[in-house]
Amino acid sequence: MKLGLRLNLYRAARLSMPLDTVRLAERLGYHSVWTAEAYGADALTPLAHLAAHTSRIALGTAVVQLAARPPTTLAMQAMTIDALAGGGRLILGIGVSGPQIVEGWYGQPWGRPHQRLRDYVTIVRRVLDRAGPVTHDGPEIQLPYTGPGALGQGKPLRSILHPVAPIPLWLATGGPRNTALAAEIADGWLPMGLGPDGVPPPMRDRAGFDVFTGVTVRLTDDVAGVLDAMRPLTAMYVGGMGSRTHNYHRDAMARRGFAAAADRIGELWRAGRRAEAEAAVPVEYLEQTALLGTAARIRQRWNAGFVPPGVTGVILDAAQPEAIALMAELGS
Repeated sequence: MKLGLRLNLYRAARLSMPLDTVRLAERLGYHSVWTAEAYGADALTPLAHLAAHTSRIALGTAVVQLAARPPTTLAMQAMTIDALAGGGRLILGIGVSGPQIVEGWYGQPWGRPHQRLRDYVTIVRRVLDRAGPVTHDGPEIQLPYTGPGALGQGKPLRSILHPVAPIPLWLATGGPRNTALAAEIADGWLPMGLGPDGVPPPMRDRAGFDVFTGVTVRLTDDVAGVLDAMRPLTAMYVGGMGSRTHNYHRDAMARRGFAAAADRIGELWRAGRRAEAEAAVPVEYLEQTALLGTAARIRQRWNAGFVPPGVTGVILDAAQPEAIALMAELGS
């Protein structure tokens, strides 16, 4: 089982890089370290910093937001970071985010995210391949651009910089259409709402196709207390990170078998009853992706088949050195 370490820098009001923790994970043989972005710290700049302070561990994004930068910009940044890292270390995990962020933060139309995702990945691949000047005439993105405001002078271009090594493109998806797209065009999958049944056959049967899912790990003598501490963030995402019609965290909770609870949390959150929304988060839902307790309890749950079938790696939300070391032992 491949192990990744999640850095929650994107949620912090002040940026502080846990270099000692990342170096520990690298020494213990972790496969990768992962960043993300929402509307705070970006996902790519920290990886450039880590490239200078590590030597082997893969550098992944889970995820970069599609609306944050044009596809050619993402390819440029990816090639630059991977070159600084020595080559072959970068993994680009890409996601569409949601309309609240796309329209509210990036000032872009939500449009047709399924089509935009296909266009976007296609262009990034063409830049990385350097087979020729990049052109694309998709339903959502066109290169050269010829739409409103264009001078008609756009020129197909090929990247000056050559990639040092292949850069895999992973997709973060949850809904059926984008998940099918990930199986078709991506090199790996970061699932939203993966249930106990695990990875669907089209992905599970693809040789070399990675599927990484998230797991929270805490060594503690107070499991109930840790679970209670997880409720506010979970309720905020399920109830408040999106609208009544578009909330992918609510949908992810439903896909994991907790549809009624997801709807109830949303109702309570929108009504301003946040304490009740937090209390409505099921313990069973939290523990589905959390290894909490003593080392013996964590070991027992892991060995009992904690990871869903078809998953090739887990991205750990773990800060305790002892927990990081324990997972290195269990994942070996």
